[in-house]
Amino acid sequence: MNPDLYQALSVAVTQIFLGVYVMLLVEFRQPARTWMLRWMILAGGMVAFHVIWIGLGHFDFYSRFGVLTLVLPYILATIWCSRYKGFRTVFSVANGFYVGCICGVNGYVAQALVPQADYLSLGVRIISLILLYFALKKFARTCRKMLHQLDYGWMILCLIPITTSLLTLYTNRVFFRQDPFPAALILYGLLLVCACSYYLMYLFFERVQKENEARHSAQLSALQLSAFQSRMEAVRSAEDTIRTQRHDLRHRLQTAVELVSRGDRAEALEFLNAAQKRLDEDREIRWCRPPVLDAVFSSYFDQAKNQGIPVEAKISLPDTLPVDEGDLAVVLANALENAIHANLALPYDKRDIFCKMVGAPGVMLEISNPCAGDISFDSSGLPMPQKEGHGLGVQSISAFCKKNDAVCQFDLAEGRFCFRLVL
Repeated sequence: MNPDLYQALSVAVTQIFLGVYVMLLVEFRQPARTWMLRWMILAGGMVAFHVIWIGLGHFDFYSRFGVLTLVLPYILATIWCSRYKGFRTVFSVANGFYVGCICGVNGYVAQALVPQADYLSLGVRIISLILLYFALKKFARTCRKMLHQLDYGWMILCLIPITTSLLTLYTNRVFFRQDPFPAALILYGLLLVCACSYYLMYLFFERVQKENEARHSAQLSALQLSAFQSRMEAVRSAEDTIRTQRHDLRHRLQTAVELVSRGDRAEALEFLNAAQKRLDEDREIRWCRPPVLDAVFSSYFDQAKNQGIPVEAKISLPDTLPVDEGDLAVVLANALENAIHANLALPYDKRDIFCKMVGAPGVMLEISNPCAGDISFDSSGLPMPQKEGHGLGVQSISAFCKKNDAVCQFDLAEGRFCFRLVL
């Protein structure tokens, strides 16, 4: 094969895999499919131009200035299409370039060891790209979670893959062709140091994520404790009311007897109806039999009413549930808390919360509320936080669904935000 065409094919294959890597690591703007398509058109156009340019005999120009003519515009296009701006996106793209450097070095070394094998370099590069895809896929899951949770430090993290990639390209161009094996040792040394840095970075990401989960768990435990305290206060208040009503019952009966003895039956019935109405008003409301869920319902419905938010609730649950009651209570607490916060941004006459939860044929939950402004959704259909540090409740709900094979849906239609959960 013509050497220029061979180089063009090698670059084309590497850039295709690099595009897959970038799509693994980058979270695109909403609507995600539209922005991903725009990115593919931009990136594909730039890559196609360079592949044709290399095929026409300009590989030397590409190897010298490709960082400026392809890599830099590639990064800028990705930043434009990405949800996150700045060094968060640069880090994601730089990871892909670093993996591409590893595969390129493997191909060059294989070709240096067996120079008579014409296509060995390309074959080794393709195998390396495929194998490293699976390693990067595992790292990508943690990395994309950190995009939501880590607000600073991305510029420092970018230095690791960028510095390694630039040094690899420079060493390959200046030293590898002159004396490949010492240069290969230097290259693998650089890549190994960077790989160790990535392992430490992965451990750091995992630790930050666990700390955030622990902090969130502590907050949710505090919410549950607050709900139980509110429920206990309601129970104590109901008990005090019952004692008072029991004390007054003798006087009410004597009054009713006196009215009947006088023949004032209408007044006696009206008096008894008024007493019955007071008893009904003071009666403790029990939303469901599972005690933890009942405490959460009572606590957040009381909070809503105290904030001037009318609540329409339809609850019908069995004594036993197919999932852990505490985990489901956390989901419920998060959803109701978000609904209350959304209502607080609206005038009193537009506030309301609708909550429906049934246990047959399966556990189904629906909570809806009016919403001020637009809400953006990510590629998974989850609402994106409006402010930094928000969104932990949605992450907790998503984690519950993954753990229990549940299905959740978030929707915004005609000014109302709706959350649905099906177990």
